Amino acid sequence: MPRGMARTTTILLAGLSLLTMGFAQTERPTLSTEGNPAPPVRETYPLRTLQHNAFKPGEKLTYVVHYGWVNAGEAVVELKESPRDINGRKVWHAVGRGRSLGAFNTFYKVDDRYESFFDAQGVFPWVFIRRVSEGGYEFSQDYAYRQQYREVLTQEKKTHAVPGSVQDMLSAFYYARTLDLSNAKVGDVFVIDTFLDNELWPLRMRYMGKETVKLRNGKFRCMKFQPVVQEGRVFKGNDDLNVWITDDGNRIPVLAQAKVLVGSIKMELTAYEGLVHPIAKL
Repeated sequence: MPRGMARTTTILLAGLSLLTMGFAQTERPTLSTEGNPAPPVRETYPLRTLQHNAFKPGEKLTYVVHYGWVNAGEAVVELKESPRDINGRKVWHAVGRGRSLGAFNTFYKVDDRYESFFDAQGVFPWVFIRRVSEGGYEFSQDYAYRQQYREVLTQEKKTHAVPGSVQDMLSAFYYARTLDLSNAKVGDVFVIDTFLDNELWPLRMRYMGKETVKLRNGKFRCMKFQPVVQEGRVFKGNDDLNVWITDDGNRIPVLAQAKVLVGSIKMELTAYEGLVHPIAKL
């Protein structure tokens, strides 16, 4: 598998689904998050509470990843209840699993797992776990999000300063679905601060209007977005990366299409269950 395909498939299979494909391609922010020991006295910040009803525990989304005409991989994103509370607040447990399929297992096997324990009221993470196994390359990440102090503690025991309610890779997928898009105009850009690979990354999404999308399992009313990416890396440019989410209360991604420097990738919703609202299927 070409390296560009591998890197992009990693993001797709992570279970962030299609709204977060542009993470590793965006420009870095000016805010520094250089790891430093936590100060002995820390200010405590209030925790966010959101009114949201786009998802609930029991939701499960399944996607297939196509590389050209070949089914290259499968991604499953599932939301569960968590038996634990953190700081007296209810927590939900999101799990994203990605794996390669068929012939791709022969020369580039992918078996990734991502977990986020995020605040049910504020939709921000408390704990993030990442286990990556791709073509013989393996690594792990364990982040503790100390949201009350606006800092993240990594597995290297380094503390990073972050904005309030900063997201992890997986919780960003759910938080994006809580955004108010009722008055969105073509060209509007939505930004979500996310802590990834020991740095702060801004996820930027540009609204492109409404379209009807035809998939193998039917037609869907959708809203189209283009993640704002850094040109000349994995993606050729912004026009080469498009994402469609359902134009309903669920706001689930149903399709992503990307032209990368080494080919093209498509990620398509194949199954869903446990949705809060009726899906916008025609």
